[in-house]
Amino acid sequence: MRGEEQDTATQETAKPKAEAKTASEMPAETKGTVLVTGASGFIAKHCIVKLLNEGYKVRGSLRTPGRAEAVRSAIATRAQTEHLEFVTLDLMQDAGWETACSGCDYVQHVASPFPGATPKDENELIVPARDGALRAMKAAAKAGVRRVVLTSSMAAIAYGHDHGPDYVIDEKDWSNLKAPLGAYLKSKTIAERAAWEFVESEAGQGLELSVINPGAVLGPLLDNRYSTSGEMVARFLRGQIPAIPRIGFCCIDVRDVAEAHFRAMILPEAAGRRYLCIEDFAWLSDVAKILHEAGYRVTTRNLPDWMARTLALFDKTLATYKRALGRKENCSNARLRNELGIEPRGLKEMVLSMAETMVEYGVVTPKMRQAG
Repeated sequence: MRGEEQDTATQETAKPKAEAKTASEMPAETKGTVLVTGASGFIAKHCIVKLLNEGYKVRGSLRTPGRAEAVRSAIATRAQTEHLEFVTLDLMQDAGWETACSGCDYVQHVASPFPGATPKDENELIVPARDGALRAMKAAAKAGVRRVVLTSSMAAIAYGHDHGPDYVIDEKDWSNLKAPLGAYLKSKTIAERAAWEFVESEAGQGLELSVINPGAVLGPLLDNRYSTSGEMVARFLRGQIPAIPRIGFCCIDVRDVAEAHFRAMILPEAAGRRYLCIEDFAWLSDVAKILHEAGYRVTTRNLPDWMARTLALFDKTLATYKRALGRKENCSNARLRNELGIEPRGLKEMVLSMAETMVEYGVVTPKMRQAG
């Protein structure tokens, strides 16, 4: 359950709940234009909502142009979309990047691959993550963009070290590429390092960079697509987890991630900074307890570590998180609070808002406990 940009979808649909601003509430003129890559993703859609409601024109990139209207419809539940347009971009293709960045004041590069399971070849993740980040950076520099906000991950900060229990992980840390890291952890670390090296080079042409490093991203859906971390919530609600492995994660609400992207974009002091975007550490058992107390029929029974390791041989999702078994991450969000001024939402709010919208958009049909 690491920070992520890729999202999961079901084939089921539900009617969106309209909460967009009225025309009278919208600013008369836009404040500038922002390219947001990976516009169909869970995080990206929330970033676009934030930007539109703050008065910016948004150019959202899609790898598949046929998804434009579905993305627009999802965003329209929370914002007016007359200042939203779409372009077609691919992380692995040069075509269109310079045109997409032309006329933009900022770029929020959110697009990046995230696996549902460990790939056979780690380069399936590393190459598009790194090359996609560099394509965005190079095009932004050439177009005279003021600043790029890159969506990285806690995966680029916290792993591959044997820190003691009292060590506090923060933005000075980098995941150790010499350690036996999984493909996703490597991809996010390598991509972020490549972005920093680019802005420090002559080719960067003075381009500013700010980086957001989210943990596991939960919170409300805008349609039937959700974060990979959210799959664990969905599995709880479907009754697919008979017992809970001793796995935990530092989590964050997607709305706070979008707010962090926005503030890192506009605040002068955020240039050249990275931000560990988390609320606090939580065990999966904490998530289960919240859902159980809210009336969802989910298990609260714990799974012994030895059994979790055995099941990971057959369960691809569990195998992805096997290295995290029993590990508690001690991380600081002081920079997020003190520099960006963000007080993150609590675990209960992000879990229940995700569960409620998974039901609303037909992702799950949960069984509810009987009252009393």
